[in-house]
Amino acid sequence: MDILRRLGVEQCSSGAHGSDWLPANGPELISFNPATGGVLARVRQAESGDYDRVVADAACAFSRWRLLPAPKRGEIVREIGVELRACKRDLGTLVTLETGKILAEGEGEVQEMIDIAVFAAGLSRQLYGKTMHSERAAH
Repeated sequence: MDILRRLGVEQCSSGAHGSDWLPANGPELISFNPATGGVLARVRQAESGDYDRVVADAACAFSRWRLLPAPKRGEIVREIGVELRACKRDLGTLVTLETGKILAEGEGEVQEMIDIAVFAAGLSRQLYGKTMHSERAAH
């Protein structure tokens, strides 16, 4: 399918991503189109060893991420929103194919992600230090 190719989805994609896509070794998970019953694609599931690599890569990435100033993190989140907007039609179509929703609802799911990215980027400009106070009331 052209849409899967444009989104970089292979006939059998890895389901494990650390610092890059990992060659997952678990069983295949098949994604079906609920409207037709046809196979959309397959995902190779991760095994416990794959998870160890994903968690190690995530911990390494977090150790760098937490040191970035909030406005820089916000800029990265804003860029993610820009990429989502650029692929909104294709991503919305993919949601439609996987869930059986109408296209407007599929695109609405993507729009929610875009809206969250915009909101988070805006909040990042309100954080000037490395910590933020809590609104939790004392008991």
